[in-house]
Amino acid sequence: MRLYIDDDSVDPGLIRLLRRDGHDVQVPADVGLTGSSDQAHLAHAIRDRRAVLTRNHDDFDDLHDLVVSAASGHHCGILVVLYDNNPRNNMSSGDTARAVRNLENAGIAIADSYNELNPWQ
Repeated sequence: MRLYIDDDSVDPGLIRLLRRDGHDVQVPADVGLTGSSDQAHLAHAIRDRRAVLTRNHDDFDDLHDLVVSAASGHHCGILVVLYDNNPRNNMSSGDTARAVRNLENAGIAIADSYNELNPWQ
């Protein structure tokens, strides 16, 4: 899968695990977008035909609705990791990589969809 990891989700361990699993992973620093807005990140991912992996569920849920519902547009998918106030409940890098693998192995189409990865771990 071609993935673009949003600023708030860049984690070297996760990137290594995803690449080990054969994913083509890109981060904002690779394309000069470090610190850019969520809109800029999604626009880049759309242009480069990549699914977005993020922890920023609220903003990307709104962006998904704007692109798909309001503008009748398309994107390659938004994969979201939900985080809890209690760090013990949060997914590790390994959990996230496994969830991406499980979602992909399930054969679920992710284009134009907003998917929370937590149930897939």
